[in-house]
Amino acid sequence: MGQVADEKGTAEKPSYEQARDELADVVKRLEAGGLTLEESLALWERGEKLAAICEEWLEGARARLAAALDRPENGESAAPF
Repeated sequence: MGQVADEKGTAEKPSYEQARDELADVVKRLEAGGLTLEESLALWERGEKLAAICEEWLEGARARLAAALDRPENGESAAPF
């Protein structure tokens, strides 16, 4: 799964689903074995990056959910007065 590069040549962060799916593929390839040490290390490093990307997305979702739960309904003030 490729990443799209912006005008500066840097890769954009994949979506959560893209990172999760690629991470699952990395795990399958590592579990299947038959790779050289260099290939295994490269896959492991890619898996670590993908796991971090997934964690970033999940933390962002948690923060958005917490903010939505803290927001008063119908524009009511959270203050008791």
